[in-house]
Amino acid sequence: MTVCFRGGEMKGAITPPPSKSHTHRALFLAALADGESTVENLLVSDDTRATLGAVESMGATTSVCGDRVSLKGGRLHAPSAAVDAYNSGTTMRIFSGIASLFDTDVTITGDASLRKRPMGPLLEALSQTGVSCRSEGGFPPITVRGPNKGGRVRIDGSVSSQFISSLMIAAPMIETDTEITVETGRVSAPYIDITASMMRRFGAEVSVGDRIEVRGGTGYSPCRYRIPADFSSAAFPMVAAALGGDVSVRGVDMDDPQGDRAIVGILRGAGAIVEEGDGGIRVRRGDLRGTELDMGRTPDLFPVVAVLLSTAEGDSRLYGAPQLRFKESDRIETTVNMLRALGADASGTEDGCIIHGRNMLKGGRIEHRGDHRIMMAAAVASLVCEGPVTMEDADCCAVSYPGFLREMREIGLESEVT
Repeated sequence: MTVCFRGGEMKGAITPPPSKSHTHRALFLAALADGESTVENLLVSDDTRATLGAVESMGATTSVCGDRVSLKGGRLHAPSAAVDAYNSGTTMRIFSGIASLFDTDVTITGDASLRKRPMGPLLEALSQTGVSCRSEGGFPPITVRGPNKGGRVRIDGSVSSQFISSLMIAAPMIETDTEITVETGRVSAPYIDITASMMRRFGAEVSVGDRIEVRGGTGYSPCRYRIPADFSSAAFPMVAAALGGDVSVRGVDMDDPQGDRAIVGILRGAGAIVEEGDGGIRVRRGDLRGTELDMGRTPDLFPVVAVLLSTAEGDSRLYGAPQLRFKESDRIETTVNMLRALGADASGTEDGCIIHGRNMLKGGRIEHRGDHRIMMAAAVASLVCEGPVTMEDADCCAVSYPGFLREMREIGLESEVT
């Protein structure tokens, strides 16, 4: 599907989709819980369908009705065939930890993009718990064979927080306590807090400090869990409003532990007009100015924040997020290439990029390499382009924001499917 975006005047109200991160975790936790759980406000997307398939492969039964799923778990078995995570890194990584609970081989694979994403730090950590791990040089497909015996584990935290979440989620199912020491920093640390909070909601005992400690043998209890709105998805209409309009984003909760709620402060710091209220957050166009931002805790915001700053007055530097090299694409390289294709003055660094703001961009044809966040950021960039922004395969947004094209069109982003 080829889509041509022609900018527009953003005006109105929009409700962002449910959190993808929370949806993945809720489905896995409900599958491990002994009994029936209900997950409400479910994000139904390509990635979360991969997780539904993974939990069903272990014998969990699911019944999806609209945005609600009833899931009966607890009596699980090893999958009888290889599990396909498709393009979902979260599915691949969290399921690998759960698969280590079985005393038989479990193989997990994915699409061509996912097979380029590293798994080495997680496999090394699992091997410390007695798990046998095989892979293609630290990349999928992988095969793990438990049982996972828990105990003290050391893990490299510089590549992905999902490795740590994987160890944490499996730990209550092991009789022995698990103590995780994270070496070389904790990238995307807010996601570890989300994991811990949700584990507690399902009855686990976990503490996060200098070390992460999880009590073994508790298992999980079924519950009713409602998925919050996704700040990483909300960032796209928020930035669109800051570039060209006045938009209210409904249903977002600033008390939620999602690290990507930082987009509100980023917008304010860059000069957008932001008002918080009980019903949500209103963002209006302001005089944007360059800034320096550490993106280490919020890497998913990187592409759209780079777009925000591409026409800000002065220079900007985004730094602290080398893990972006290992996302659906090399997200630093892909973001910089996208900005340059549209006429921005941007250059990549080892852990981010440098942007010299311009009054307007030119527009053009971009390559997003199947990365949903690059695709959506480029669509937002059309608001500050003199000409149209054209791209192939725009339906890749279905990974995290299935309604993106329709909902953004409803509040003013002009687009044409050809």
